[in-house]
Amino acid sequence: MHLCYIAYVTNQTPSPVLRFAPSPNGYLHLGHAYSALLNAQVARELDGCLLLRIEDIDITRCRPGYETALREDLAWLGLEWEEPVRRQSEHFDDYTKALGRLRALDLLYRSYASRKEIAAAVASRDWPRDPDGAPLYPREALRAIDDPAIHAEDEPFSLRLDMGKALALVPPLSWQELQPDLTGIEAVPAELARWGDVILARKEFPSSYHLAVVCDDALQGVSHVVRGHDMFQATAVHRLLQQLFGLPQPVYRHHALVLGEEGEKLSKSLASKSLRALRAEGMTPADVRKLVGM
Repeated sequence: MHLCYIAYVTNQTPSPVLRFAPSPNGYLHLGHAYSALLNAQVARELDGCLLLRIEDIDITRCRPGYETALREDLAWLGLEWEEPVRRQSEHFDDYTKALGRLRALDLLYRSYASRKEIAAAVASRDWPRDPDGAPLYPREALRAIDDPAIHAEDEPFSLRLDMGKALALVPPLSWQELQPDLTGIEAVPAELARWGDVILARKEFPSSYHLAVVCDDALQGVSHVVRGHDMFQATAVHRLLQQLFGLPQPVYRHHALVLGEEGEKLSKSLASKSLRALRAEGMTPADVRKLVGM
């Protein structure tokens, strides 16, 4: 158990705890390098500690070889982190228990509709979309499809959060956004209605990113979440889950993204050049730091 967490759970004055949490489903690229280096820098400036978390819920895409590679890449950059490293795939019970708490509040329901059926249900209407661009789940239009009585127990399904019921249980929410100078904090309203009934788990996966990251941050005593601006809107969902579970809220900082030559977000799915490839071309850690402005 890492020292910062021991202080956290024993009510000693805790040191700030930050985490870098990659998924081992591909090789790290410059965007990951920037986020990891920034987390380490903020941890130093706040006299805190840095954790490494392996977000491997999707066991069909994550590979041990990628985890080995990301550890090598981070060590090559000169980063250090506290042990042990938390792997999400080893803690599915934590997420199942969290879902049980939401189920006890009658906040979950099964949805069976495919993406094609969802698209067909909203095709003839000017239908709102969530911050990721997906149509809000049209529950009323799909009630016949989602009737549990017509589905076998082993059929694939998603567990969705009933956002309307959830919002009725909480006050208006916001999160604390840390300014780049690490002193100022801005309250950002959590615009939850924009998300609709988000997926929190699937039959084949015991947790979504939203649920797992909230559970993990609380269990590890994470006090500061430093991550890319592409996660800015998702923080609203995380604040809601923290409120429903009665968990402490970290301070957030959403940093600018490292972009490719065409202005695109770097991505494993787009085969953005990896740190390993850059290293093979002769690039040094100092070169990487310069490239990402660190």
